[in-house]
Amino acid sequence: MADRRAPPSGATGALARLVLDDDPRQQIRIARSLTSMLMYVVCLGIAEYCLQQDMADRTATRLLQCSMIGWMAVVYGTLRSGLNLRFADPSLTFIQIMAAGGCITIAYAIFAPVRGALLMLLALTLVFGIFNLDRLGRRIYNSCVVIGSGLTMFTLSHFSPATHPPEVETVHFVLTATILPIMGMLSDQLRAIRSRLHAQRDELEAALARIHELATVDELTQLPNRRHAGELFAHMTRHAERKGSPLTVCMLDLDHFKRINDSFGHSAGDAVLVRFAETASASLRDSDVIARWGGEEFLVLLPDSDARQADLTLMRVREALAGQRLLANAEGGTVTFSAGLAQMRAGESPEQALERADFALYRAKSEGRNRSVISG
Repeated sequence: MADRRAPPSGATGALARLVLDDDPRQQIRIARSLTSMLMYVVCLGIAEYCLQQDMADRTATRLLQCSMIGWMAVVYGTLRSGLNLRFADPSLTFIQIMAAGGCITIAYAIFAPVRGALLMLLALTLVFGIFNLDRLGRRIYNSCVVIGSGLTMFTLSHFSPATHPPEVETVHFVLTATILPIMGMLSDQLRAIRSRLHAQRDELEAALARIHELATVDELTQLPNRRHAGELFAHMTRHAERKGSPLTVCMLDLDHFKRINDSFGHSAGDAVLVRFAETASASLRDSDVIARWGGEEFLVLLPDSDARQADLTLMRVREALAGQRLLANAEGGTVTFSAGLAQMRAGESPEQALERADFALYRAKSEGRNRSVISG
């Protein structure tokens, strides 16, 4: 899922890009990894404290500390360099959690006096993989930690019962074997809730897209509807004014369309509208706009075209229609249209231009149809 937050700016943003990454997704992965490394920092602090209090072997402690620092450097370097993108899980969640579990288990064996406090860190590691670690990964982690810690506790209680009493190790093992599965169950529930929320969000976005489509697209012809056409006309008018370029609006009306509905039925009339829309659209430029204005009326917007050029464009549409049989069951089957054209004038509103085009259309129909009239 894409990160929708705005990237930080200024000195903070520069520092974030330096430490993290320019890619927002990589920034999130690195930030999460650095947050999870706080657990290593805690372990390093505990190790140093135990060492200063003579509660741990110096050699083993230093080796563990160096291993944790080295591992943190490897993980950060992999993420910061982008090598993580070669893995199926770019966040490297499973690898990091397994390594953390191993470090905690080793620390448990080294720092006997404070080993009980380390048990909570085993459960804490799962928190960082709640959303990125799948059920199989959690089960593998839980199994490895329970088995690994169980063997460690058994070995320590068997060979060092004075520092690791069997009864204490038994309690620790029971807690470990109980808490980790419970954490896994909670993780499954949280993932299920997250999945439902994502599904609901997707359904909402689909519904909003459908609502937007219904509000802007004519359901029959799939052309822009009257409302959206008005918005496009206003936008194109402003654009033409800024550029100082011509813009011509055309009102088209299919000739004798009522006769088609009365003779062949409304389904045939709908089919004619759809085929006309397809044919006319194919005859126009990508920058031109054709919209269903209402009934059998269509609005055509021709940017960078004066009235004469627009008239030539409509002639191409007529020629394309002449080669089409829009009425399959009718003799001839051709359909014609009348058109009124109005080139936008300086300071003229879209409504005024539409009124002139509509009046020109009325003249075209009254003069015999199947023709275009340019508004004076």
